[in-house]
Amino acid sequence: MFETLTDKLNSIFQNLRRHGKLSEADVEAAMREVRLALLEADVNYGVVKSFTQRVKERAIGAEVSNALNPAQQVVKIVNEELIKTLGSAEPLNLKGEKPYVIMLVGLQGSGKTTAAAKLAKNLRSKGERVMLVAADIYRPAAIKQLQTLGEKLDIPVYSQEGAKPVQIVHGAYAAAKKGAYSVMILDTAGRSQLDDALMDELVGIQSTINCNEILLVVDAMTGQEALNIAQGFRKAIPITGLIMTKIDGDARGGAAISIREVTGIPIKFLGTGESLDAIEVFDPARISSRILGMGDMLGLIEMAESAYAEQIDVKETERMLSGEFTLEDFAKQLKQMKKMGPLGSIMEMLPGQYSTVARNVDHNEVEKQLTTVEAIINSMTVQERRNPKILNASRRRRIAAGSGKTVQDVNRLMKQYQDIQKLLKQFQKTGGRGNINRLIGSSRN
Repeated sequence: MFETLTDKLNSIFQNLRRHGKLSEADVEAAMREVRLALLEADVNYGVVKSFTQRVKERAIGAEVSNALNPAQQVVKIVNEELIKTLGSAEPLNLKGEKPYVIMLVGLQGSGKTTAAAKLAKNLRSKGERVMLVAADIYRPAAIKQLQTLGEKLDIPVYSQEGAKPVQIVHGAYAAAKKGAYSVMILDTAGRSQLDDALMDELVGIQSTINCNEILLVVDAMTGQEALNIAQGFRKAIPITGLIMTKIDGDARGGAAISIREVTGIPIKFLGTGESLDAIEVFDPARISSRILGMGDMLGLIEMAESAYAEQIDVKETERMLSGEFTLEDFAKQLKQMKKMGPLGSIMEMLPGQYSTVARNVDHNEVEKQLTTVEAIINSMTVQERRNPKILNASRRRRIAAGSGKTVQDVNRLMKQYQDIQKLLKQFQKTGGRGNINRLIGSSRN
């Protein structure tokens, strides 16, 4: 979402680094470019004006002129002020009597139902017993959609045919209490626009049940309109936080930067993709780091930890490092990598030049190649996957036909596999095996 803004800011900072010392004119010129970059990214004008003024005041002062590296000090100031603009991270309020009630509200098409399922999965991973509540009785198939998502996650969905939303919520609360659920998430109805009927219904639910959180789901693709939507909902009900969806799309990102300062409502979660794992807790420092091209290695590590949730098998790792790396192992690693999410989203979290290079890669083509590899391996017998040396010409022709690929594709995969084997053996010779074992030991401690 922040790709264009990141590129422009990096260009501005690169220009600053060419100066040994920064004059007031240098800072003024840089701030003009930063102002333009933020406005083009659809950041609210008032927020841009306030932000650049704060940065300029600090950058012209002794804070920068006395620094050993003035350009880096300016980047540090921009980072600190950007974090301040994004606001502090605020966790969910899960306090008081259980079940805790989280009500999701928003306009139709904002991704509310999917956000409810993602949030349910996220909370369950933290030890909560979660129930989803289908309180949208107007949108065709809304209840069915939530039930389908619930089945995928093995999370119960409460619905009540023919009942009004307030009745459904009260029935769900009684069921959640009886079933000892700790959290219930309400998927309420949306409309195509802000209207009195929508607000009256939400006020009715909120006034009859104690909500720990009322989260507004907003689509990042709506840009500055997201600010108006947030203000409109806040006038009717006490919004406690935001879930911003579709930030993996081609939105310019301005709403995410502006919304806290303009509305005062904290962003609590970001929807980062289509999969039910694609939700992350909003962390201003990490978002600022991504915007400024510093990457988000902590986020990348967390994604990897989630994907590789199973305990690392030391014996299996040693076997692979000794060169006994089979195509079965290769397929397993591909599946784990896919769990981390879209390749483009992963690459964007890399810092500096790595992120720039990654953005120039055709991610769709890479994803296509990974799918080809998976199809070829799946067309092999267990014996062939475990002992690729037996893959003669006739076997390769059969595998190509079975996977819908060409013999050349199979040969290319075998060449890649042999290269990986060589790398693993080289890694072992240079002491890599000992480093891996130490890493495994420390992760277990």
